[in-house]
Amino acid sequence: MQVSQQLAAQAVGQVLDGRNLSVVLETLFQQHPHITPQQRAVSQDLAYGTLRFYSRLEALLQQLLQKPLTEAFIHHLLLVSLYQLAYDKAGAHTVVNQAVLAAAKTKKSWAKGLVNAVLRNFLRQRDALEQKLANNQVAQYSYPQWWINKLKQQYPDHWASMLEAGNQHPPMTLRVNRRHSDADHYLQQLQAADLPAQALDAQAIMLEHAVPVSRLPGFEQGHASVQDWGAQFAALELDAKDGMRVLDACCAPGGKTGHVLELADVHMTAMDNDAKRLQRVQQNLDRLGLQANLVQGDASTPDAWWDGQPYDRILADVPCTASGIVRRHVDIKWLRREQDIAAFAEQQRVILQGLWRLLAKGGKLLYVTCSVFHEENQQQIAQFLRSQPDARLLPLKHDALQSNQGQLLPGTHHDGFFYALLQKV
Repeated sequence: MQVSQQLAAQAVGQVLDGRNLSVVLETLFQQHPHITPQQRAVSQDLAYGTLRFYSRLEALLQQLLQKPLTEAFIHHLLLVSLYQLAYDKAGAHTVVNQAVLAAAKTKKSWAKGLVNAVLRNFLRQRDALEQKLANNQVAQYSYPQWWINKLKQQYPDHWASMLEAGNQHPPMTLRVNRRHSDADHYLQQLQAADLPAQALDAQAIMLEHAVPVSRLPGFEQGHASVQDWGAQFAALELDAKDGMRVLDACCAPGGKTGHVLELADVHMTAMDNDAKRLQRVQQNLDRLGLQANLVQGDASTPDAWWDGQPYDRILADVPCTASGIVRRHVDIKWLRREQDIAAFAEQQRVILQGLWRLLAKGGKLLYVTCSVFHEENQQQIAQFLRSQPDARLLPLKHDALQSNQGQLLPGTHHDGFFYALLQKV
């Protein structure tokens, strides 16, 4: 366990210094090629869990320290260990002993004693320590204060449930490939494979427990894909028909690209500005047995890559703060700054203006973000409609989107997304 604690502590420290968690973990695993698959899995779980509840763990730790801790690794090791004691199923005795051994690896004479004392004091005083956090919203919800304030202002009736939803473990949701099967038939295959699940609609299935994709029936043959239910609304709302020219802008990793192609025989152009991410799109399409024209380019400057032929449908899944998918990307809470919202909103504005020129008359553009902040969503679309007289906002099909002006709030069955369907009139 101490190896996993060490790697998780290093990962947490690097994220708090501003790095992306998935990149950090992959780099650490490459640097430690001899660790077991179980150690990798535990390291990842501890890093995600610690960052999910970081500000609460930090508030607890500050109560336990007599003076500020200047040794960063020991600080982060204590956070990881407190996460284990507060949220994990591992035995308290084992957690403390392994953390002390991990501290000993630093060769600092004081580290073992400090780690041992802090963790044992937490176990003795836990109830009293947690009581002192009752009025501390940052500790209670484990989000930055600016984030809490913004949701309170924009969602006065839902802010607390949205914060709590973002701290849950995300479900594993599948999209059944309609070219092969439907949810009912695939459910039978899952049951035969001893994988309990429930259907969410005709194509979406939520597993009771997450499993490696290798256990999914027909996965390598393209019979199903892993995709959040909320993200599956995109292809349905886009409503592409056979023979149409379709552009999926900012397409990587290709989940929505594949879904559109599963639903209709269209001439698909899948565009992204990152060559490596386009390779991932191609891999996903190959597994599904589907084809698209992959183009590397910038959605905000289409003249550099557009062939001049207008598109009947455009899917604009634009860069955003990702504030609606924090339970899958726990580092987002600590990497984002409030001023980032305005920067993303400006980037989205430029992309939307650039892509609009590519849309055929009568064509439809679906604007999508995985954000819950109004500046990137309702306000962005309202501003676009004011500046673009040939744009009309169309009603959305899904009940959950209709009831909240295109905003899908994060909840038990899906993450948070925003949708707006625009037609060129």
